[in-house]
Amino acid sequence: MMLIVTGYIHTDPTEVPQFLAELKVLAIVTRQRPGNISYDAALDNPETGRLLITERWADQEALSAHLDAEETKAFVARWQGRMRGDVRKFDASNERGLLD
Repeated sequence: MMLIVTGYIHTDPTEVPQFLAELKVLAIVTRQRPGNISYDAALDNPETGRLLITERWADQEALSAHLDAEETKAFVARWQGRMRGDVRKFDASNERGLLD
């Protein structure tokens, strides 16, 4: 069953450029992982340092492999204590076009 991961990550506004640069590197690797459908982030509010995160994964196995990957763990370790998140995971069993 496809999983959708979405929510917000917050970091100090002065650190947003560095955070985005490092996240871009992680995204390049992540998008090549088996089971990744999409992996994106957008700066939602530069004044508060809030970013919108959206990911789609083929299944829990693929998401777990991403979370356990060396690059992901290293990214989280570098930003631990400097970011906070409100990110949730949803099961998606009936994907269709927006107007379908």
